Amino acid sequence: MGIHPQLGVSAVEVVYTQLHAGGKFNNKNYSYSGGLHGVGASVVNALSKWLTVDVYQDYAHYRQEYKSEYDEQKGKIVAGRPVAPLEKVGNTRRTGTQVCFLPDPAVFDTVEFNGETVARRLRELAYLNAGVQFVFTDERVKDPEARVREYRYARGLKDFLEYLNNDKNTIGEPILFEGRRDDTMVRVAIQYTDSYTENIFSFVNNIPTAEGGTHETGFKAALTKVFNDYARRVGALKEKDNNLSGDDFREGMTAIIAAGVRQPQFEGQTKGRLGNTEVRPVVEAIVTEQLSLYLDDLKNQEIAQRIVEKAVQAAKVREAARKARDVARQKNQLEAAPLVGKLSSCTGRNAKENELFIVEGDSAGGSAKQGRDRRFQAILPLRGKPLNVEKKRLDQVLANEEFRSIITALGTGIGEDFALESLKYDKVIILSDADQDGAHIRAILLTFFYRYMRELVTDGHVYIGMPPLYRAAKGEKHIYCYDDKELAQATRQLGRGYTIQRYKGLGEMNPEQLWDTTMNPANRKLMQVTIEDAAEAERMVTVLMGDKVEPRKEYISAHANFNREDHFMDRVEVENARKEVTV
Repeated sequence: MGIHPQLGVSAVEVVYTQLHAGGKFNNKNYSYSGGLHGVGASVVNALSKWLTVDVYQDYAHYRQEYKSEYDEQKGKIVAGRPVAPLEKVGNTRRTGTQVCFLPDPAVFDTVEFNGETVARRLRELAYLNAGVQFVFTDERVKDPEARVREYRYARGLKDFLEYLNNDKNTIGEPILFEGRRDDTMVRVAIQYTDSYTENIFSFVNNIPTAEGGTHETGFKAALTKVFNDYARRVGALKEKDNNLSGDDFREGMTAIIAAGVRQPQFEGQTKGRLGNTEVRPVVEAIVTEQLSLYLDDLKNQEIAQRIVEKAVQAAKVREAARKARDVARQKNQLEAAPLVGKLSSCTGRNAKENELFIVEGDSAGGSAKQGRDRRFQAILPLRGKPLNVEKKRLDQVLANEEFRSIITALGTGIGEDFALESLKYDKVIILSDADQDGAHIRAILLTFFYRYMRELVTDGHVYIGMPPLYRAAKGEKHIYCYDDKELAQATRQLGRGYTIQRYKGLGEMNPEQLWDTTMNPANRKLMQVTIEDAAEAERMVTVLMGDKVEPRKEYISAHANFNREDHFMDRVEVENARKEVTV
């Protein structure tokens, strides 16, 4: 609360008006910090129409206000200008800081907060900081019970694991340990399930590191070494046997790694990968020591042996999958013509401009092939419903004809062989019918990309095509509508005597209509598939596509709108919901 010796203003004003002025550039205030550059507070102020800071400290309440105002001398609007110096407005027993701000509509296209994004982040922080309570109040919500959400988890990472694995069949209790060396701290939670995929969620100073980094590398190296040593000690691996791979030991594993690093250095386009080289050996040493102690404990022998048995089985399946991939590669080289007959490729050779439409059904595929721009658009029709990969091993996935066609068409390989640089199309667009089967096919394809080509999703290459639901026409004029609201607007615009066509499937559109509405870059609507919250994405894939039926029923009952179909159509004269009606 003091006065800055050089600038002559309060510390609060320095933080909110000067870049690189945070309290995180020495080790006195914070042991481990997520703020790396000291720009967060000042940038929020600069992008706000107004901002108010209330500080409760030493039994006193201080306040300072900032506004974006027009500066006559400079002839422009100056953002984040203090209205007055920091002032004491009263006495209090409260402690802490409250910041209120309004994003400047002159800067942002829309000023609307996403409550779910905030809530997910608070829940994640509550898991990572055991015992700390977070209260989220959304005053826009009318329901008093839904307006306030509280997050507090006494067991921290263990509660986080239970949340992630709630709808999976788990193997034993979570493995929990932590350690600290030099300036690095690490906490680890591991639990195995009977699934075939690994899930590692890592954090550094509470920041998600979706792209991993040196802390993950150290964890994986230690895990592989310790379990291989244990497998040989108990006789699961003989002297003549090769060591199992890290992939084998991580099959079905859910792990959370929470590292504390004094001066983290992040890399990657989204700053989601830790680059500190000194962190790897520290994490590796801690995990080696603590996991070895766990495996040496007699009470943990049953779960340890089950994990090793699962890894041995995974190695056998991996070898079978490798052989299947080798056969598939040879088969693709020898039988390229059948795929070419199924895949209508584009003539352009610039992968950054090309698009692949994965289309449900031969009928829609035929229309798409005729309506496309063959210079940059390729069409791959699906002739049947693909496999639900969430319930299958990799060798079973590779045996599925539809997925083999997709893998060959994309050119990236799959799983551990995946290479994004070999991708033949910048956009991979799923085009399915607007019905239950279409939604199911979409979910199956997204699950496949998420499980075996995740980088395709995280790098923003996967899209969902959004065909219109209706075509409203009167005379020679027609309007395509993508939802009931647009349909209501269109019919008001057309006036009486219009016709409405409800598209139940892509195959009902002729090539020209499909091009105009869904494939033409100038007119179409695409939904880009992203992963905002990796933990939530993992949980939802398990709920919707996993083995357990009850969680799926509960989710559908809670979120599905069974009255959504044809809201507007109920208000017009329809004969048994015909596909085309006249009003």
